Amino acid sequence: MSAYTDKIKKIAGRLLQECRVDMIIGFRKGSLPMMNEPCFIKNPADVDKLVWDSNCGINLANYVTDRKEKIGIIAKGCDSRNLVTHIIENKIKREQLYIIGIPCQGMIDRRKIAAQFQQEIETVGEQGDKITIAGGGASQTLTKADVIQENCAVCIHRNPVIYDELAAELVEEQKDVDRYAEVRQVEAMTPAQKWQFFEELLAPCVRCYACRNACPLCFCPTCFVDESRPQWVGKTLDPIDTRTFHFLRAYHCAGRCTDCGACQRACPVNINMRAFTKKLEKDAFELYGWEAGLSLDVRPPLDTFKPNDPEDFIK
Repeated sequence: MSAYTDKIKKIAGRLLQECRVDMIIGFRKGSLPMMNEPCFIKNPADVDKLVWDSNCGINLANYVTDRKEKIGIIAKGCDSRNLVTHIIENKIKREQLYIIGIPCQGMIDRRKIAAQFQQEIETVGEQGDKITIAGGGASQTLTKADVIQENCAVCIHRNPVIYDELAAELVEEQKDVDRYAEVRQVEAMTPAQKWQFFEELLAPCVRCYACRNACPLCFCPTCFVDESRPQWVGKTLDPIDTRTFHFLRAYHCAGRCTDCGACQRACPVNINMRAFTKKLEKDAFELYGWEAGLSLDVRPPLDTFKPNDPEDFIK
């Protein structure tokens, strides 16, 4: 990944020196292993802070909505698809963005890695398809494919869909991937089993809203859970209020979610948020042939009407 980082630094420095952008939105090393954090670079002298590796899972499209500056942004496949959505939804203009495209080979799941290492993790290194972790005088080498995020394992859009410049050669897209196996398992359950499944899924939720804050689609000026006149949802950990938050937030993402995994990555109690959004992604694809963020020229199915739209859902 060092080649990626070097190219990103070179592009970012050139853009800032030539005053083609006001800032670069990218990643820098975090204070903890496997926790790279977003950063805003405005001075060419600071581009050496930029990094790229398999710990850059946060969706940077979350940081461009309603900005007025000319922005250079580092974007992997899912980030670029969310940028497309933002442009379509008038949250940013295409001419404001200089997109540095990153062909992605998947992000690692820090929870999977921590589960396989008994010591406190002090360092994490990456070389090809191997991840080396060390701490407490011990070290271990893992195969990246075994510790990749679940959304990355089924991703078929690893290359950015729009970009102004690439930081590396395009990668081969994954083929013959069953993206909806888990969704079909839930669909096959009885109503009672589904109820139990979602009860157990949401039981650990502490209503911290980290999923909402990490999601690039959650840009409403006031979220429905924060409204007080009228108050739509209670503020407590009452199970009904918790379910209401998660289901309504998921429906707000219908036809818009790119399965970037930012919500699940941010969740402090590791709730599989994708159980909601992946079902809606599947429905949008099967009903309308729609995948979010692939084209600037096509409106999403839920904000358009066609006389031949399927009406099977109308009872």
